[in-house]
Amino acid sequence: MASQDWFDKDFYKVLGVSKDVTPAELKKVYRKLARKYHPDSNPGDAAAEARFKEISEAHSVLSDPEQRKEYDQIRAMGSGARFTAPGGAQSGGFDDVFGGMFGGGGRQGYTFQQGGGAGFDDIFGGMFGGGRYGNATGGFRGAAGPTRGRDIAASTTLDFITATKGDTIQLQTSDGRPINVKIPAGVADGQKIKLRGKGEPSPDGGAAGDIVLTVTVRKHPVFERDGLNLRVNVPVTFAEAALGATIEVPTLGGDPVRLRVAPGTPSGRVLRVKGRGVQTNKGTGDLLAIVQVAVPSHLSSDAEAALKEFAATLPKENPREDLLARARG
Repeated sequence: MASQDWFDKDFYKVLGVSKDVTPAELKKVYRKLARKYHPDSNPGDAAAEARFKEISEAHSVLSDPEQRKEYDQIRAMGSGARFTAPGGAQSGGFDDVFGGMFGGGGRQGYTFQQGGGAGFDDIFGGMFGGGRYGNATGGFRGAAGPTRGRDIAASTTLDFITATKGDTIQLQTSDGRPINVKIPAGVADGQKIKLRGKGEPSPDGGAAGDIVLTVTVRKHPVFERDGLNLRVNVPVTFAEAALGATIEVPTLGGDPVRLRVAPGTPSGRVLRVKGRGVQTNKGTGDLLAIVQVAVPSHLSSDAEAALKEFAATLPKENPREDLLARARG
């Protein structure tokens, strides 16, 4: 949103850049200056704080393509515009024009002459927020309040335990500021966390913007999230699955728990441990232990002979018979 004091402020000079500075160069210069003059780096230094506000305002305008275009137009008007009053007398610039508009100057119409081709209504419509001047009844409407600082998009990668249990971590903003971020328990991969008031400061004393933090969660070598539940694959031997056994199952960041595997347990059966999943303020999940029957890859001759003898004692049935029948329809 344009401001009347743009006539007097050279934002390019404030940042020490040329008028054809690219967005990438502008960002690089801003970050360097912001780190140097930020109040956190200069506690109690009023001059540094004032300089930081100047830098932030200049960057806020020049980094926005639309605002930068309006600013350049206004600055061009301020240096080269002439106004012709009735009778042919010329006014030298905006000070005279605004003096006439707001002071006791004449209310006769002025003819605006501008080499760039932008019309009076177009320029003032942009300056004062899409038509605050020249409305149906003429004149200015009330001025807008302070501008809110812009939001900043950021990202971070968390290990699985930090994302699940929650923690406080430290991040560095684009202008070099260290900030502490409270990660809530149970934050999911791809989730966004809003850090209110941690974004860019307002150029004119308004509220600061936010940081919108996108979280990436690293995979765990053992556990997997399933909503608020944690899933873990637990291998058991053929004998344990067939005869039954008591086994130990790991938990996330805690001691293992002992679970009973019933005789005849097949692969894929889920053993549930209540309350040992993800704990959040919205609820607590369970630990889901998925049984995986481990088949030995090598057998000794004695073990192979014993297994053949065991197989000979089993009923002569095909465990895939029902599967084949359903496949045939």
